[in-house]
Amino acid sequence: MRNKQSGGLPDDADLTRADSLAREIFSGVANKWALLIINALADRTLRFTELRTAVDGISHKMLAQTLRGLERDGVVHRTVYATVPPRVEYRLTEAGEGLLATVDGMCAWTHRYLAEIEAARSRFDARGAGNEQP
Repeated sequence: MRNKQSGGLPDDADLTRADSLAREIFSGVANKWALLIINALADRTLRFTELRTAVDGISHKMLAQTLRGLERDGVVHRTVYATVPPRVEYRLTEAGEGLLATVDGMCAWTHRYLAEIEAARSRFDARGAGNEQP
């Protein structure tokens, strides 16, 4: 991992430090569910059930947990409407929109190298790799 830590940044901005705030934030936004949620919210505001449909395979609990973390980090804004039943909507904040270029880049990288990665996995699995000692 490249860490562009330069002299003027506080220790909390150092991704190489296990106890840094930057590492904690990085862990929260750099997981598959967070990236898929950010991608789903790229163009529109969605309700919880719409997000669950948009992010295939995510459980109710994982979606709720990931949304709470993204809201806490200021990536997602949650709006609750006083209706019966309550209506809750989610949208990206400015910080969340700032992550879109990164998410788009990761999606483009995946599409570009999908066949190569699939071939590498097949070669790896065929030789029984992964069972030997490091």
